Formats: sequence, C-alpha cells, structure tokens
Amino acid sequence: MAAEGSTYERELKNLLSGESKAISRVIKTCEAGEKEAYGSMIDEPFLVIRAAGSLGVDLVALRWDFSFPIEVKSSNSDTLHFSRNPRLGEQASQMLSDCQKSNLVPIYAFRLKRVRGDPWRVFTIPSDDEFRGLNKLLKRRIPEIETSSNGNYIMRWEDGMKLSDFISYMHVSRGSD
Repeated sequence: MAAEGSTYERELKNLLSGESKAISRVIKTCEAGEKEAYGSMIDEPFLVIRAAGSLGVDLVALRWDFSFPIEVKSSNSDTLHFSRNPRLGEQASQMLSDCQKSNLVPIYAFRLKRVRGDPWRVFTIPSDDEFRGLNKLLKRRIPEIETSSNGNYIMRWEDGMKLSDFISYMHVSRGSD
C-alpha cells in the first residue's frame, strides 16, 4: 500500500499528465469551468516526473510553454503551519534557493481531503526575485504562502489559487500559437 502522500502526488501527476481516469475522478463534484480546465489537460498535457529526495521536490512538470517544480501537501485541515515541523521550512528554503538559480517559479500544491469541487490549490514561496518570460506572469498571478510574524510559513487552502484556474491561466497566458 502506498503512503498517503504519494497517493496525492500520483493524483496530481496524473491530472497534469492528462490521464482521463484521474481527471474523471476529480471533476465529479466540480463546476463546469473547473471541469473544462481539467479536461484541457487531455489535449495539452505536461510530462510530469516524480522526483526523489527528502529536501527536493515531489514532481517536475514540463511542457513546451511552462515548466515548474511542485511540492505536494495534503491534509484534512485547511491550514498547514510549517512551524509544526522544522523540516518543512528547510524544504521550502531549499526549493526556493534551487528555483532562484534557474528562474523557475516554485509551486506548492495543497490537496484538501474530503472537499467538494476542485480540491487542489496552488501557491508559491514568497520572494522578491524578478522572474523572466512566462514565469514572470505565473509569479505575479499565483498567491504566495503566508508568512507569520515569526517568519514561519502558513498555507491556508482558501487563500490559494484553484488548480483548475491555474491550468486555465497557463492556457490563456501563453497566447495563441
């Protein structure tokens, strides 16, 4: 039996890869616009690679127009406090550092369990970096993870961007071919 976290990594991998079975499962309780966005992944999928390493990223999504590393988190609670596990803060710092070197936008995907509609939200790590190209558009649009007064990250599911909106935004942002 797979670890629970890897179940959601696989789900996200399959969604972004355009696998119709995974898309059908997730869109059962979604609204029309959310269903349409997820459905677009069938025609324009990413190559998604599962990454390894305790301080690395979970997934890397690659396509001709966008590429980004993704850290996947899931919870029954709608709020994740990184301060509860110091490793989470270290992981975010390492991911940000690695992404800064390559002008990549670090993406956190937060899967809330037992929710109707689009269960995924995306965030990025706060930084003052200036991005180039389409990554500049992504960085401006994706909500940043909240930072507490103590400097710890807090991810509130309702503050994130719906994954379906993220998918739609990427489609619109790249312009016509």
